[in-house]
Amino acid sequence: MAERVTKDTFEEKVLKSSIPVLIDFYSDSCVPCKKMSPVIGAIADEQAEKLNVYKVNTNFDSELAEKYSVMSVPTIVLFKDGEEIARKSGAEKKAVLEEWITQSLDK
Repeated sequence: MAERVTKDTFEEKVLKSSIPVLIDFYSDSCVPCKKMSPVIGAIADEQAEKLNVYKVNTNFDSELAEKYSVMSVPTIVLFKDGEEIARKSGAEKKAVLEEWITQSLDK
């Protein structure tokens, strides 16, 4: 299951991570976000050895959403070595998201 990060923990858990990080920017009131939640959770569990997965609630951490120019939810952002390397907006099937992660990390 993906853990929530806040502006207070973002730098330590995301930007300073030794492995790639997937961030799910979401809102509790967003229906597509609710559909993505089990997908994000499964990826977090299955790829725990090679990918950290966190969630950012845009209602509570709007500063992070603004800093990373998140205009809609869900928005998935992939970080590597503290830098954003890819982003995807909207709900996706697990297989599509996994392929996007693999392709983004292999660049």
